[in-house]
Amino acid sequence: MHTTPTPYHLLHHGAIDGVTGSCHELRLADGSSVLIDCGLFQGEEAPPPGESPHTIDFPIERLRALLVTHIHIDHIGRLPYLLAAGFKGPIYCSEASAALLPLVLEDALRVGFTRDKKLIERVVAQIGSQLQPLPYNQWQTLPATDPPLKIRLQVAGHILGSAYIELQLEQQGAPQRLLFSGDLGSPDTPLLPDPTPSEGADLVVLESTYGDRNHEPRSSRQQRLRQIAEHALSNRGTILIPAFSIGRTQELLYELEQIIHHHGDQEAAPGLPWDDIEIILDSPLAADFTQGYRRLRDHWDREAKSRVAAGRHPLAFEQLLTIGDHSTHLQTVDYLTRTARPAIVIAASGMCAGGRIVNYLKAMLGDPRHDILFTGYQARGTPGRAIQQYGPRGGWVELEGKRYPIRAAIHTLGGYSAHADQAGLVRFITTMPNRPRQVVLVHGDNQAKQQLAGKLSEAGIEKVTIP
Repeated sequence: MHTTPTPYHLLHHGAIDGVTGSCHELRLADGSSVLIDCGLFQGEEAPPPGESPHTIDFPIERLRALLVTHIHIDHIGRLPYLLAAGFKGPIYCSEASAALLPLVLEDALRVGFTRDKKLIERVVAQIGSQLQPLPYNQWQTLPATDPPLKIRLQVAGHILGSAYIELQLEQQGAPQRLLFSGDLGSPDTPLLPDPTPSEGADLVVLESTYGDRNHEPRSSRQQRLRQIAEHALSNRGTILIPAFSIGRTQELLYELEQIIHHHGDQEAAPGLPWDDIEIILDSPLAADFTQGYRRLRDHWDREAKSRVAAGRHPLAFEQLLTIGDHSTHLQTVDYLTRTARPAIVIAASGMCAGGRIVNYLKAMLGDPRHDILFTGYQARGTPGRAIQQYGPRGGWVELEGKRYPIRAAIHTLGGYSAHADQAGLVRFITTMPNRPRQVVLVHGDNQAKQQLAGKLSEAGIEKVTIP
């Protein structure tokens, strides 16, 4: 646990040994505090069997507010347990996050806690009553803190509604400003505005997911997606794309619609033009989020809005087939496994640790006709990381307690990462007019943090620390 000098202490309750469980506490001189995110641990970072991954193991009596950067489960998954521990304060987030957050938590409760519909409704209603949506770029003073504390959300460009959070301590003399990055996005992410450049801060808590590498050029990602798809579909098999229900799924649909729009009459597979390729979205939660993205198109970037104005439907095009009930899902898995009908399937979870993608993998991983395409980060200890690591060597992966050989082709398309890469993270810090005196690196594997720390030091940041 890392602490910084008064008038505040910075404590970390997650995302210091890896990329999940984000939860950071800013404790003020009077003992009051605010929490930035309250995420779930996943993969190797999850507690061992028999221990709850949801435990709130820090005092909350003086907790004045929860600040949410965005609504991925590794940033909000412990929220219901924070409420169960007695937290009744305001939950601040962006307006788009407030609209989508209940969907995430309803699903998380149903999968990981209870199927009692009335109980889930009560918890979601309670969370809804505590939500305090904020517009971007507007200061808000928090109640009952000493010294007085103001917060401001800025566009982070990671998923719809994502924000980095600025906090300003109104102490005697010069005010101190802190910044919590949450997850920063990359420029030119489909549908989303670019991250807002920061004015600067005295201290920045910075994610480091890709602190040790740079992404493939984003300008070529659509071309590479098309090339991989056409190569894979030439086997007349299925392309499986594990994808997070919010963010990555919508980006992929947006890009696939663009490919179909420009290349619809060209062959995606022998004798089968792109216009006839089925794009199957097999995730009820992802389908709900996609509808939510469509409702929130006022938050889209200029390019996406222009497509809608031209009469196109980037997230609801003709070739898109959405699978709802579980029996239809099982029938679809069986149909695609038995037939030679080329198709592209997008299904959760993004790291293959659960959800409907697992049934597809169990049925298709052993068949070289099929292809697996990863477009997102695969955390240590997840099946996705194992498939990515061992698949090219003809290895195996354990799914739901059973080993499955990997004979399908494995592809990784890095240009679709929702996280800023090393260059983007360094640029975010070094382009601040008021550069931070200290940067604290979280949310990354040790190698990523160490390499990013070196780059920031080379760029002139005087103090870079790793909790």
